[in-house]
Amino acid sequence: MEFGSVKHFLKGKTILVTGATGFIGKIFVEKILRVQPDVKKFYLLLRESNPCSATERMHNEVFGKDLFKVLREKLGGDFGSFISDKVMAVAGDISSENLGIRDVNLRKEMLEEIDIVLHSAASTKFDERFDVAMRINTMGAFNVVNFAKNCTKIEILLYVSTAYVCGETEGLILEESFQMGETLNGFSKLDIDFEKKLIEKKLSELQTHNSKEENITSMMRNFGLERAKEHGWPNTYVFTKAMGEMLVGHTKENLPVVILRPTIVTSTYKEPFPGWIEGVRTIDSFAIAYGKRKLTRFPGVINAVIDVMPADMVVNAIIVAMVANANQCYDNIYHVGSSKRNPLRYMNLLDYGYKYFTEKPYMDKDGTPIKVGRVTFLDMASFQRYMFIHFLLPLKYFQKMYRDNNRKIQIAMRLVNLYRPYLFFSGIFDDMNMKELQMAAMQGGVEMDLFYFDPKMIDWEDYFVNIHVPGTVKYLFK
Repeated sequence: MEFGSVKHFLKGKTILVTGATGFIGKIFVEKILRVQPDVKKFYLLLRESNPCSATERMHNEVFGKDLFKVLREKLGGDFGSFISDKVMAVAGDISSENLGIRDVNLRKEMLEEIDIVLHSAASTKFDERFDVAMRINTMGAFNVVNFAKNCTKIEILLYVSTAYVCGETEGLILEESFQMGETLNGFSKLDIDFEKKLIEKKLSELQTHNSKEENITSMMRNFGLERAKEHGWPNTYVFTKAMGEMLVGHTKENLPVVILRPTIVTSTYKEPFPGWIEGVRTIDSFAIAYGKRKLTRFPGVINAVIDVMPADMVVNAIIVAMVANANQCYDNIYHVGSSKRNPLRYMNLLDYGYKYFTEKPYMDKDGTPIKVGRVTFLDMASFQRYMFIHFLLPLKYFQKMYRDNNRKIQIAMRLVNLYRPYLFFSGIFDDMNMKELQMAAMQGGVEMDLFYFDPKMIDWEDYFVNIHVPGTVKYLFK
């Protein structure tokens, strides 16, 4: 690993970002623009049909966010001109060849100028339509690699995957790459081209029968879950991300590539300010339900470890990994998580949530404080039995109420079943590569006060009670 000043490395660089409207992508762009304003240029690839709509979306969904208030205050009236000078929205689509960039001159300019590629675009729905998830998560990664290989100055491509490509693996989970065609169940053979043909066949059958769009969506979601489980993955999201990793490794040739696998990404720890969050994640949906006293029973193991990592630390790890691996041809995979070096347990989360909402209760629509209680943890069978006895069975005696509420309960149970592998997850993510990266960065002159990512520095009680839960209430509670 070769190190030095990260700010010096970033100076004069041209960076392509996919997924810039996403949580990680936005924080990455903000961080670099704030700490190294002498970066040459950002190209933000947005899924739009023309430059005008791409630019409008960029200003609304990226730079219009509260996340940029520190940079906005720092630059004052120069903020707009600074962004116009440093950032360009590019209309395109990662699921298409050449990333869907139609402007030949622009594409030529990008291929000649880009030094760094961050590929963070993804569909993160666990039960996304199989065809959609395949296009974005699998073939999107393939198309980004091919584009990066044609960049004449390319120094590094960093692909943001997920630690949960491991499926339901137990014990210590190593930072190892997938072999092409590998499956998690060990006895089936995965052929990505065959999966694509199955998708085409399924869509053709549904269209032949003139199925309604909502029926096609439902069938393709279920089909994705079936194919994922056939090969040992619990859902379509991690299945298609794993296939994306396989294609990256198989097709990269001499392209310098890093695969970074974050665990559950939570609100910012320190920068640009504590507690910024966007988009309801698994852990936050439960916090919202608990604060509104809609969660009294919970399926899971109370002393199990839940692996979370603040978003600014994930982004710092991304940037430092880019510096360490630039122009290097060896493969590196990094788990970015906390379960190995600073484990957090569900019982801790419950205590932190109870402490916060007892001291600062959420108000109902009438302005009355909502009093929270302790949550009871149940195994899956007990939770299903509880739901049947307390909700489904009584509803059957009240037909109108049954019609109105049965669908809501079925949706809730479907979500519980989707999240079940993570609620009962018993793996610990080894982060030896990440630890070695951190040690090398400290010894190599990296500005670790700016690019911190050590999970051991986090006091979980302070973080959740004073940073994450308040941020969730501010940005996500409706």
